Amino acid sequence: MTATGTEPFAVTLARCPTPLLEAHGISKSFGAVEALVDVDFDVAAGEVVALVGDNGAGKSTLIKAIAGVQPADSGRYRFDGRDVSIRNPRDATRLGIATVYQDLALCDNLDVVGNVYLGQEVSSRGPLRLAGELDETAMEHRTRDLFESLAVTTLGDVRGVTGALSGGQRQAVAIARSLVGDPRMLILDEPTAALGVAQTAQVLQLIHTLRDRGLAVVVISHNLDTVFDVADRIVVLRLGRREATFDRRRATREDVVAAIVGATAPRPETAVA
Repeated sequence: MTATGTEPFAVTLARCPTPLLEAHGISKSFGAVEALVDVDFDVAAGEVVALVGDNGAGKSTLIKAIAGVQPADSGRYRFDGRDVSIRNPRDATRLGIATVYQDLALCDNLDVVGNVYLGQEVSSRGPLRLAGELDETAMEHRTRDLFESLAVTTLGDVRGVTGALSGGQRQAVAIARSLVGDPRMLILDEPTAALGVAQTAQVLQLIHTLRDRGLAVVVISHNLDTVFDVADRIVVLRLGRREATFDRRRATREDVVAAIVGATAPRPETAVA
């Protein structure tokens, strides 16, 4: 990667992994409001990139552009080394991009299995398929296997009603649902918002597990403790522009906060380009 005009003090410290997703020159306006202005963003497989910034910085607009929910007005994407188009959520899903939004979109009246397979149910085979029957046994077994592969041990009963789960357990269910289609990239919007200490720790461990499985993970968060726990790189947006990109191992919270508020340029030894 090379430094851009929006990051004049960024320098290259080490060879970065080959990006799975590359977004170049992403811009989005809502009337006279420029929500994103020529933003570059990338993330590699097996990497966690945290996207941070103040309210109105453009974080949600950027992830919605990548997810195809609110397509960018201009810009281009490359995925796994080839040029691609993301104009709607189906385009993102076909590429292997999944998003878990802050509201989680779970149905409290359904059990865990029902939520994990909501909208992607497995039909029974044979005559039962013609009758519209679902293969509840297969979905239950696959749900258990999925949570086991994610090292989620706090869910004792996958047939329990989702409305009775804790915040951390609900986040695990939402993430599990996003993985049913075997995505290669996962976007998590404020995954630890309103969670207690123990529940936050569970979610952070889950993010580490996703990275270890080789997924490219993007985490949007206002919580810098969360960011510094899981991120490999930290991308700061400010007023719709990419303000700085930090190597988490070299940066401090003060560096990131300064970039968020525009108080000072990043120290060269902490920034990456």
